[in-house]
Amino acid sequence: MAATTVTPAVPRPAARPATAAGPAGADAAAVKLALPLPVLHSTVLGWYEANARDLPWRTPEATPWAVMVSEFMLQQTPVKRVLPAWAAWLERWPTPAHLAAEAPGEAVRMWGRLGYPRRALRLHAAAVAITEEHGGEVPDDHATLLSLPGVGEYTAAAVASFAFRQRHVVLDTNVRRVFARAVTGVEYPAQATTAAERRTATALLPADTGTAATWAVAVMELGALVCTARGPECGDCPLFTACAWQRAGCPPYEGPARRGQSYEGTDRQVRGKLLAVLRAEHGTVEQARLDAVWPDPVQRARALDGLVADGLVEPVEQGVYRLPQ
Repeated sequence: MAATTVTPAVPRPAARPATAAGPAGADAAAVKLALPLPVLHSTVLGWYEANARDLPWRTPEATPWAVMVSEFMLQQTPVKRVLPAWAAWLERWPTPAHLAAEAPGEAVRMWGRLGYPRRALRLHAAAVAITEEHGGEVPDDHATLLSLPGVGEYTAAAVASFAFRQRHVVLDTNVRRVFARAVTGVEYPAQATTAAERRTATALLPADTGTAATWAVAVMELGALVCTARGPECGDCPLFTACAWQRAGCPPYEGPARRGQSYEGTDRQVRGKLLAVLRAEHGTVEQARLDAVWPDPVQRARALDGLVADGLVEPVEQGVYRLPQ
């Protein structure tokens, strides 16, 4: 970043050329921040210790399965909506084997109104794989986690880091936004994760494994509570004086248009209404009951076809449907 100041308690380091000592990426990141990496780490970690939310999947008692369930649920869903759903899920299915023993439709039913219900099917599929291939224990190896159904790069890194205290780059939307502003000096990151973002995140990752695991969740929390997408509380940010975006005068975003996710009147809304009827019924549902939830027959049929194609609904016979068995 272009910023050359530091937090008030830290002496301003003199500019220095890159040397052969240490990773070039880490050296470049330190120069951009004008903040020694140990100071950066201690500043953010100190803020996290004082401000972290008390969330059940962060407690020492949380199992790797509990952490994995939280990561599936938290994708594109606020914490306040996830908390009751997560607690109900773990009460019913405290281990992967408990979930794997039931039909995938029960996962869809239990998912309720969290949204993006395909996550429920993927979590069920992951539970089956864990039960059948890994003795019912969530694997602690990053590559093995990646091999599970429904587990992508972010989820694998998050579970390895948060459940097993390993050293991995964990890049969610919140983390990417913090680095975009503090290091790159732009208001928002690119719509898709870039190689440059991964290099920055890797360069800033603490070398110590345990510290790196805490750093991953601390930066995420900073983005969730302070460096938010809308209305960031910059005055409360521990990196305020070292932030490239602040030093540049908080320039507005100039990238591709950022479209909000609409819901009213969309196929997503229709799908949700159709699934609500099916979730409420433990048997089959006739077409007439589904027809009653939405007036537009073309859109309703399209939404229902999409649910069937996604494996969220099964046709039993002509005009009769159920959750997947």
